Amino acid sequence: MIKEKTVLVAGTFDILHESHVDMLRNAKNLGSRLIVMLSTDEFNAGKGKQAFQEYDTRKYVLESIRYVDLVVPEQSWDDKALYIDMFDVDIFAMGDDWKGKFDFLKEKFPDLSIMYFPRGKTSSSDIKKDLGKLYIAKMDGEL
Repeated sequence: MIKEKTVLVAGTFDILHESHVDMLRNAKNLGSRLIVMLSTDEFNAGKGKQAFQEYDTRKYVLESIRYVDLVVPEQSWDDKALYIDMFDVDIFAMGDDWKGKFDFLKEKFPDLSIMYFPRGKTSSSDIKKDLGKLYIAKMDGEL
């Protein structure tokens, strides 16, 4: 019997957009089960980040994506190894802006494949910047 593969991706997934969906679809195509480890608001704060949308909203939206089988909270950097072990993950995937930063996981999990997907044409940071510019223009009476 062929073992079904479990894929784990991690991220904040703030203001979900087409590049996120492309990454989730591509990750799901690598295996039979896709688990998304979603950064909590507290974990983001510890990294100096603040999501536009609260954790519960981001989780709700991710759970509605047909490629996603399970969403779990990421509360610390150690959670990656915890979930890889807990769910017997075969493939860990992240955006290529993190390329090489999680290769150390292969030391503890030698059979783990680690993949870094290329960033898409859209990013949450760019969306937030554009929204900020629109808001300022509106406040200044330009719109």
